[in-house]
Amino acid sequence: MTGLSFETTRRVYCEPGASAKLGTLMTELGAGRVLLVTDPGVMKLGLPQAALDSLQAAGIATAIYDRTEADPPEKLVHAAVAAAKEHRADGIVGFGGGSSMDIAKLVALMGGDGGQPLAEMYGIGNAKGRRLPLVQVPTTAGTGSEVTGISIITTGESEKKGVVSPLLLPDIALLDADLTLGLPRGVTAATGVDAMVHAIEAYTTKHKKNPISDALAREALRLLSRNIRTVCSEAGAKDRAARSDMLLGAMLAGMAFANAPVAAVHALAYPVGGHFHVPHGLSNALMLPHVLRFNLESAAAAAQYAELAGILLPGKSFASASAGAGALLAELEAIIDDVKLEKQLRQVGISHNHLPMLAKDAMNQQRLLVNNPREVAYDDALRIYEQAL
Repeated sequence: MTGLSFETTRRVYCEPGASAKLGTLMTELGAGRVLLVTDPGVMKLGLPQAALDSLQAAGIATAIYDRTEADPPEKLVHAAVAAAKEHRADGIVGFGGGSSMDIAKLVALMGGDGGQPLAEMYGIGNAKGRRLPLVQVPTTAGTGSEVTGISIITTGESEKKGVVSPLLLPDIALLDADLTLGLPRGVTAATGVDAMVHAIEAYTTKHKKNPISDALAREALRLLSRNIRTVCSEAGAKDRAARSDMLLGAMLAGMAFANAPVAAVHALAYPVGGHFHVPHGLSNALMLPHVLRFNLESAAAAAQYAELAGILLPGKSFASASAGAGALLAELEAIIDDVKLEKQLRQVGISHNHLPMLAKDAMNQQRLLVNNPREVAYDDALRIYEQAL
């Protein structure tokens, strides 16, 4: 290691009921007019009520943009920016899953001085401008968007592009386990596996892997693997301690992959979500075992996977790195099975005829593929999709 840089959200609060601090925190950030970005499902469940009450108590004028949807297209970003400007917002809150938080980041930046078109922001380090104060309140334990300088948007019909810039890093992340208690099992499972993928890919990335991201990824994987079965069970679904650990694990994984970027699992998952509207976490779960199996042919990846096996299977020893890596893969497949996620692409409406299109689109994700422990060409991607079918 000759040098490293590490960036993340400045402040984090993690405790049940933390969303009731929102009014005080926005006041500290100097915001008097706030736009809260969320989605219809979150509003229907009444999850923002404590946060909205705290904003009202602090005397903050609040407007709500609640049209966020999964795999958000550019038009939603522009609509949310327009809502912020109409409200004359001087502070932004992302409240919900990754889509709401990703839109909130761009609204905070584009609503600050409005000088740069969204199309010019895509890529790494291309965003410019002054960001409005931004607080993120996740309602799922998965994306880690509350601590990343990354926003993923769907462009055109199905392609996903990322805006990657430290300007998008929020000021504050509020982790409130109470907001996750009513999540359906499927959402809890998919977002939990998504967070595990973040930790695994950050730990094995070819570029920018560093001791800080490694430590965060390992602790994230420990918390997530210990608790995901509990929170997906009927008996443990409302376990506040387990839910808090899942939120904390997802956030730590977010910190890790924001600095040591993800790779082929995400690159191959994006076309699945973009074309077939499969939730991002489930797309990752569908691709994870098959990409890991492909990567196992790399000696470097096998050694790192073996190190992670000791976290998922504490107390077990392995005769070789290959054996440890195989044990990691088997345990991940067991988790996916135990939390009752779909395991085959055909279960989400994908047929053999779709695979060349998916492989072609995956090749557009070079920003991610270059980080994979093993090079992925078109034929490799096609073969991975075939194994996942």
